[in-house]
Amino acid sequence: MKNNDNRRSFIKKITIGGIGLTAMPSVMMAEAGSDTPDKVNETLQASLKQDEKNIKRAYNTSYKNENLRRVAFPIGGLGSGMFCLEGSGAISHMSIRNRPEIFHEPNMFAAIAVKGKQTVARVLEGPIEEWKMFGQRGTGNGASGSNYGLPRFNSAVFTDRFPFATIDLEEKDIPLTTQILGWSPFIPTDEDNSSLPAGALEYKFTNNTSETIEAVFSYNARNFVLQGGQKGAIKKLSNGFILSQEGTTEKPHLKTDFAIFTHEPATVDYCWFRGGWFDPLTMVWNTIKEGKVKAQEPDSDAPGASLFVPFKLNAGEQKTIRLMMAWYVPDSDLHIGDVVVDPKKAESADCCVTPYAIGLEEKSTYNDRNYKPWYSSKFKGIEEAAAYWKDNYEELQKKSAIFRDAFYSSTLPPAVVEAVAANLTILKSPTVLRQYDGRLWSWEGCGDDGGCCHGSCTHVWNYAQAIPHLFPSLERSLRTTEFCENQNFEGHQQFRANMPISPAKHDFHAAADGQLGGIMKVYREWRISGDAIWLKKIYPMVKTSMDYAINTWDPRSKGIVEEPHHNTYDIEFWGPDGMCTSFYLGALNAIIKMGQFLKKDISKYKTLYTAGKKFMESELYNGEYFNQKIQWTGLNAPNPVNEKSFATQYTAEALEILKKEGPKYQYGTGCLSDGILGGWISRMCGLEEPLDVEKTKSHLLSVHKYNLKADLSDHVNPQRPSYAAGHEGGLLLCSWPKGGMLSLPFVYSNEVWTGIEYQVASHLMLMGQVNEGLDIVKACRDRYDGRVRNPFNEYECGHWYARAMSSYGMIQGLTGVRYDAVDKTLHVDSKVGDFTSFLSTNSGFGTVSFKDNKASLNIAYGKIPVKKVLIAGKETRLS
Repeated sequence: MKNNDNRRSFIKKITIGGIGLTAMPSVMMAEAGSDTPDKVNETLQASLKQDEKNIKRAYNTSYKNENLRRVAFPIGGLGSGMFCLEGSGAISHMSIRNRPEIFHEPNMFAAIAVKGKQTVARVLEGPIEEWKMFGQRGTGNGASGSNYGLPRFNSAVFTDRFPFATIDLEEKDIPLTTQILGWSPFIPTDEDNSSLPAGALEYKFTNNTSETIEAVFSYNARNFVLQGGQKGAIKKLSNGFILSQEGTTEKPHLKTDFAIFTHEPATVDYCWFRGGWFDPLTMVWNTIKEGKVKAQEPDSDAPGASLFVPFKLNAGEQKTIRLMMAWYVPDSDLHIGDVVVDPKKAESADCCVTPYAIGLEEKSTYNDRNYKPWYSSKFKGIEEAAAYWKDNYEELQKKSAIFRDAFYSSTLPPAVVEAVAANLTILKSPTVLRQYDGRLWSWEGCGDDGGCCHGSCTHVWNYAQAIPHLFPSLERSLRTTEFCENQNFEGHQQFRANMPISPAKHDFHAAADGQLGGIMKVYREWRISGDAIWLKKIYPMVKTSMDYAINTWDPRSKGIVEEPHHNTYDIEFWGPDGMCTSFYLGALNAIIKMGQFLKKDISKYKTLYTAGKKFMESELYNGEYFNQKIQWTGLNAPNPVNEKSFATQYTAEALEILKKEGPKYQYGTGCLSDGILGGWISRMCGLEEPLDVEKTKSHLLSVHKYNLKADLSDHVNPQRPSYAAGHEGGLLLCSWPKGGMLSLPFVYSNEVWTGIEYQVASHLMLMGQVNEGLDIVKACRDRYDGRVRNPFNEYECGHWYARAMSSYGMIQGLTGVRYDAVDKTLHVDSKVGDFTSFLSTNSGFGTVSFKDNKASLNIAYGKIPVKKVLIAGKETRLS
């Protein structure tokens, strides 16, 4: 009996991930009668550990335990910088200086001291994650300068509902239920309030005891803005303080101000104890742990500052302390590219050096050599920025919550909702910049200490589907840059824009996918905005671009992209391929429709479209999927090894490969995940599939069959493996299931990119292959579950990589929901039966519900005028 009692006692205490274990595995029960208690316990513990490893976090739910490790949620404004709220409640990734600073973890923290017989003080954060203790910069020297050694709460649970995140903290010695809410404004169609250099942390305390509790809240920060050997200062601010550093005549970009303040009376210590070694933090904690408040006037060389809010809570009472942050860094040292004015272009009526030449925008007074953020045109200094944030806080929070509630009312699969929301954080990251005159400019992603791959790269931003729906005017500013400053008289587009935006130098190949994708996106922006005047003004440049593409890549008018063409893989494809020819067909279709509306002659484009479609379906389709016909002779382009040809270098060894296989970096008979990417872009832009639907579906199913791997441990990847490796799953960029793999296939071919995973998933969904699409989404989000990677930072060539915003396309993929402002038509084509889903337009946002083959529209913000509804192409009315 004693042994059985021991077993029952042991089993009763065991829980897995918070879920009680109600029964022993049958094999354990069979053994229980004969083994000793210790043996049973040992075996059972081993089994439970294995079971716990196998328990996966459910999509779109909270992060806790091992899934909390890498959580870092961006808070900030579109193009204004950010900081991250970690799963524990700590602040990291402080990137407010007009550039990424991924490893900048400032020493700033909130704390609570609860008074009683003995005052108990804790940092308002969960435990320090183990990976921070060794292996990071400086940890071998003890992580000096951090606050890791201060006592914290025992556990944390993180829940995101973009743009909000909450953290529930637990600590047995603190008799308060404690929650942190982090957020920053995000209001679709309101790009200015969504671009504020601001964020907030609300600390909510609830007294669930029967006694009155007296406590002191504090927020404490070292002056982390100091850089470049300059002197800093702590400045006064009502109920808060400003961490400050002045710039110099030679380096104005060093000027930085960061304000921390509350909405209620606070006592402020503007000057931490000045001393060597660890004196400042030691003395700050001495004040905190004793439950005191300290008032100190500003003085020179202050290491940091603290604010204190004492409060009492009677039994059952609740208090929220709102901590607001704002920053102001009005200058930068960012300048990319040389300004070159094309004399021919300046004289042309059809092309413009700058957009205001044809009335696309008003002439800007912005003429600085370096980048200046948009918010510096709105606010004169940190005081104005902080005051605006404080005065408009409740209204901005209310509107952001309207977006949150509308978005999360979705009944779409949780993995999809999670993926879309997680990648909206890209818009708050330093990947996105917004220059002084309000125009958008972006990196591809964020390097650790600077932007990665400059210039709103057209072939990367092709994939990103969030901004055109959420902030359409900003997306149109990208089209303006592409077809004005970046396009010359002949129609050649530089696919990377200067910063500040200015006429580009045309000294490199145009990117076929980027340039052709831009033509489709002009069509999309017109249909989203309903602005026929804008279309009429930009159309001449679009036509020039289209004609350049024909003359450069299809000089024999076959309807295919045949001449060597640069693309998103940073190389050139030689000969016709499914990927870029599908772009070509989509662009031709777009200009046909725009030309018809404007009553232009589009007969040439119709002929090319018909010929290209026939060629792709007969010559590039192998019965399962579309591929490439490698060609390097009989073209206008010089031989690949000719110095006047492309930049690819050919060693003696590479020349031998050329003789057998053709130019380096092709895909030939491969099954390319992007193999009909132009078809997906077409659908995202409101155009029909450019190719036969059944052949398109077959290609996508082949990609799912051959390129999606549940386990990559046997996969060879000599390229960049950290995106997916080992026992993780993912969608390969390319495979060669029918043989013919090249010795040196296109670079990146062995990799896994989330942006491509989502576009394939979305395209499969559009084809009605929902389960196959979800397979890909789940493989991706399983890699970003918080254990190894940050769920809110899908990286490729850098953190917060723009291509991952292809995830937004899955909303349309599953529901077919799209609003056309030209016709004022709501389109619905459900692939998931009845649903409720988010919809954002040029003039407002809300939700669309589909039930019993009828659609209804709930407008949450702004207006969405609907004259007719098309359900699977058949006209009906809103229910």
